[in-house]
Amino acid sequence: MITRPSDNLAAAFARLGGDDEEQVWSDLWDDLCHLNCVDDDSFLALAYLAAVAAGRAPGAPHEAVSMAGLIVSAADGEQTARHAEEIAVFLRTARRLLGETGGDTPAFVHLLQGIVAFEGERVWSTGRLEGLFTEEYEVDCPACSSTLFVAFGEYGDFASAGDYVTSDPVKAAPLPADPTALDPLPARLHRMATEAGQEKVAYGLTCLFGRATCPDCQEVFAVSDQVLETY
Repeated sequence: MITRPSDNLAAAFARLGGDDEEQVWSDLWDDLCHLNCVDDDSFLALAYLAAVAAGRAPGAPHEAVSMAGLIVSAADGEQTARHAEEIAVFLRTARRLLGETGGDTPAFVHLLQGIVAFEGERVWSTGRLEGLFTEEYEVDCPACSSTLFVAFGEYGDFASAGDYVTSDPVKAAPLPADPTALDPLPARLHRMATEAGQEKVAYGLTCLFGRATCPDCQEVFAVSDQVLETY
């Protein structure tokens, strides 16, 4: 007898709500979104994830919404239309959960990415906001191609030409954007972070959508442009 992918999914989701739920989610992430990659089989999970997100099936709604956000971020027009009902469920749940993350910055950022994915954004919903909780972006200088780390957090705020954790590279001060001058999407994300009390995320957004100076050649560049080139 041939086992269909949907049969495997049904069996996996049926295990949620038990003592090994954390492992079940880990396995689902590996199977459906390995290394943040999505394929056609991943979309088969949306109906199951919507049931979890809506509370109609056991499991953690925030996990369901985060996974669905990554899957939906890869959807084309036909897939978006086909799964419109599930996407509406995810969007409602993500908006509700956003204010309940407390100090869990990764959970907040994943929900933020999910919300923009469910609303149809396909550029900043594909993992490119995750540097907001790792507090750095690794990019290349557009002028001299030096590998740079644009950091904003525990180790300070700077652009460094090399690993700043294991060595002491040359650094340049960041040039964060003025929150009042951000484009509509970054401005909205900044406002949502501020309203949720996620001050580190809000500041990180000004760095992501601001500018930085290459310590090697002094080139000033838009950080977000280089993030799009790299991620």
